[in-house]
This record gives sequence, structure tokens and C-alpha cells, in this order.
Amino acid sequence: MANRPSQLDTSASATAKQAADFAKFGEAQTEAALALQKELIETYEQISRAWLARVKSEADLWSQLATKMSSVRSVPDALGAYQQCVAERMQLVADDGRRLVDDSQKIMSTFTRAMSHGWPSAAS
Repeated sequence: MANRPSQLDTSASATAKQAADFAKFGEAQTEAALALQKELIETYEQISRAWLARVKSEADLWSQLATKMSSVRSVPDALGAYQQCVAERMQLVADDGRRLVDDSQKIMSTFTRAMSHGWPSAAS
């Protein structure tokens, strides 16, 4: 009778197995969350660099207008310089809209990839 495991031993063994399974599941979830966070940070950094370059181009545009305006000699020249600046600014605004959509898609695709491929489920 000493060789036969008691019900208490069997229950303790099952509880220990459940605890180990839960720990493995938590570890997998943590690793997936960290991988998602790392990928998101990389995406945000890439997007941030692009927007900083965009801000610089805006500053350059207005600086060029100021330079042109300081050297114009007639009203038509001033209007031409301003018209060119406004046209370039409108193009930048259109590019901003496209960039915003592209950046949003990058972020959403990062989440989608993480949820569909790298995120462990309770059954894993």
C-alpha cells in the first residue's frame, strides 16, 4: 500500500503541472509583448525621423521665401515668389496626408502581425 500514490499526491502533482503550464504561458505572453513593443518602438522611431525631416523641409521652404522676398524689386516678383511658395506648401500638405495614412497602416500592420503570428494563446 505504500507504493500506491494517494489522492493527495495526485492532486498536488496536477496542481504543480498546472502551475508550470501557467508559468510557461505567462512567459510566452511576456516574450510576445516585448517583441511587439520592440517592433512598435522601431516603427515609431522610423516615423518620427520622417516627420522631423518633414518639419525641416517646412522650415526651409519658409526660409527660402524670406530670402526671395528680401531680394524682390517689384510687386509682381513678390507675388510670384509667394505663389510658388504656396504651391510648394500645398504639395507638402498633400504629401503629409499620404504619409499619415502610410504611417497609420505601418502601425496597424505591426499590431496585426503580432496578433496573428506571434501572440501565444492559452492553448499553446
